Amino acid sequence: MKISARNKIKSVIEKIENQGLISKIDLRTLEPSKITIIITKKSAEEMKLKPGDSINVIIKPTEIIIKNIIE
Repeated sequence: MKISARNKIKSVIEKIENQGLISKIDLRTLEPSKITIIITKKSAEEMKLKPGDSINVIIKPTEIIIKNIIE
């Protein structure tokens, strides 16, 4: 999948906490930093995310989009 966004951070999922309709996901970036994202639980389930997965984090000013590296 090609996308136009250029602000990408390769990351590995460390932990997922489901909280009602949302999933809180702690990430370890491959650069020296750590971020936490909040996405809908449905999105997390559809992407079959689990701790240890490698993902790309795509940052936009109004939202954050993630893309599973292994499809």
